[in-house]
Amino acid sequence: MSQPSSRSVLKMIVTNFINSLKPRQFRGNHMGTDYFGNKYYEIPVNASSARSKPSRWFEPPEKDNFQQEIPAEWEAWLRGRRKVPPTEEELKRNLAIMQLKKKNAIEVEAKAGLPTPRQKGMESFPHRPEYERVPGEKK
Repeated sequence: MSQPSSRSVLKMIVTNFINSLKPRQFRGNHMGTDYFGNKYYEIPVNASSARSKPSRWFEPPEKDNFQQEIPAEWEAWLRGRRKVPPTEEELKRNLAIMQLKKKNAIEVEAKAGLPTPRQKGMESFPHRPEYERVPGEKK
């Protein structure tokens, strides 16, 4: 392999030094809010930045409560799976579909005579008496 010349190394050092003196953006641009009240921010990548991806984050409505639920569209945007943030119309449409599916699932389980879960967390998983909760453990 060939070694970089001293001129190219010196040029890289000077370029990085000059870029470090340029003003940087520390506060993010507000990109939107979801129906849970989370606010989403982004610092875009610019030419003088060493980053290859934009910085994206959210602020929950209750400070330090990062266990807050996040809509799938916003999570995809935060993780970089989509380039543009979701629109209000898209969020409303998908929320309506989600609520319709929940309502239909409750109706189907009610017709089958099965109890429906209402709480969040591990206990929200339906408990069926014909199945073991822990494999190998008998009642």
